Amino acid sequence: MAETNANIKPRNAKLCYSAFHNVTAMVGVAVLGFPYAMSQLGWGLGIAILVLSWICTLYTAWQMIEMHESVPGKRFDKYHELGQHAFGEKLGLWIVVPQQLMVEVGIDIVYMITGAKSLRKLHEILCDDCKPIKTTYFIVMFAFVQYFLSHLPSFNSVAGVSLTAAVMSLSYSTIAWIASIHKGAQPGVQYGSRFSSKAGNVFGIFSAMGDIAFGYAGHNVILEIQATIPSTPEKPSKVSMWRGMIIAYLVVALCYFPVTIFGYRAFGNSVDDNILLSLEKPHWLIVAANIFVVVHVVGSYQVYAVPVFDMMESFLVKRMNFKPTRFLRFVTRNSYVSITMFLAIAFPFFGGLLSFFGGFVFAPTTYFVRKNKLPCIMWIFIYKPKIFSLSWCANWFCIVFGVVLMILTPIGALRQVILQAKNHRFN
Repeated sequence: MAETNANIKPRNAKLCYSAFHNVTAMVGVAVLGFPYAMSQLGWGLGIAILVLSWICTLYTAWQMIEMHESVPGKRFDKYHELGQHAFGEKLGLWIVVPQQLMVEVGIDIVYMITGAKSLRKLHEILCDDCKPIKTTYFIVMFAFVQYFLSHLPSFNSVAGVSLTAAVMSLSYSTIAWIASIHKGAQPGVQYGSRFSSKAGNVFGIFSAMGDIAFGYAGHNVILEIQATIPSTPEKPSKVSMWRGMIIAYLVVALCYFPVTIFGYRAFGNSVDDNILLSLEKPHWLIVAANIFVVVHVVGSYQVYAVPVFDMMESFLVKRMNFKPTRFLRFVTRNSYVSITMFLAIAFPFFGGLLSFFGGFVFAPTTYFVRKNKLPCIMWIFIYKPKIFSLSWCANWFCIVFGVVLMILTPIGALRQVILQAKNHRFN
C-alpha cells in the first residue's frame, strides 16, 4: 500500500488542477434542486440567499487558502491539522474530524443516490417498453464503479476523473438552463407558495435554505487540494490555489444562477426537486444531461472519498498499529463504498437529504463548525483581527448566517424526509 498520506504527495499539481478539482467539489447535483428551492423561497428571498451564499463561501474559501500556510515554513495539508493549530491538539481534532467525516460521507451518499436515479431515468427514456428496474439495482451498479476507482491512490491519480467530472457538471447545468429557456414559462405557471398551509411554508423555507447550503459544500477538501500544489517563498501555493478558486467560482455562478432563475421561471411552484425530471423533452438532450450527471457524480464521489480513505488508513496504521499493506487498503476502501451504498439504498430521498445534510453539516463546516469555530473563528483565533474591523465584522456576519442555517434547515429537511419515508418502499 502507498503511504497513508499518499493523497497529498507529490506536490506537483498546477493551477488547472486547483480549478477543476474545486469545480468538481463545488458544482454538484445540488444545482438541479435549486429551482425547487426557489419555489419554496420565492423570487426575492431565493435570489438573496443564493447571492449571499456565493459571497460568503467565496470569502471563507479565501480564508482557508490563506491559512494553509499561516505559519512560515509549515503547511496545514489537512483540515484537522489546521484545527489543531487553532484550538489545540486534542480539541482541534475533536472539533474538525467528526464534522468533516459527516460532510464527506453525506455527500457521497447523496451522489450515489443521484447517480443511480439518473441511470434509472436513462433506462426509462431509452427503453420505455422495458420492464422497470428498481433504483436499488442502479445504486449497486454505481457502487461497483466506485469499488474500482477507490483504489486509485491520490488526488493526482483521480485528476483525469475529476477533470471529466468538472466538464460534465458545467455541461448538464448548461443543458438544464438552456432547455428551461427553450421550454419557456409553462401555461398556468404560478410563482406563489407551493404549500397550502403556513406551517408548510415555514418548513419549506427552512428546507430550501438547506438545499442551497448543500450547493456550496466544497470547502471540506480545499486544504487537501492545495496540498498537491508546490510552494516556494517566491510563489506560495496560495497564489495558484486562489486563481484556481476564482475560476471555479465563476463556473459556479455560470451554473447556479441561470439554472435557478430559468428553471423556476419555466415551471414555478410545480417544478420537481430535480429540474431534469421536469424537463422531459427534447429526449436526446435530457438523455445527454443525465449521462453528464452520472459521469460527474462518479468523479465527485472520489474527490470526497479520498480524504476519508486517508483518515481511515492513517487511524488504523498510527493508532491501531495495523501494517500499511495493500490488503488493509483493499478492506478499508471497499468497506467505505459498501457502507455508503447501504445507506443510499436505505434512504433514497434526494430532496430531503440535500436539505438535511446541507443544513446540519455543510453549513457548519462552510461557514463555521457547529458549536465551535471553523473557518471564520479559526481566522479570528489565528490572526486576531481588531474588534469591529472589516475582517472581524465579515467573519461574525458569516458565523451568524451559518448559525441561522444550521438551526433552521435540518428542521424543515427532517420533516420532509419523514413525510417521504412514510410512503417509501425499496424500489
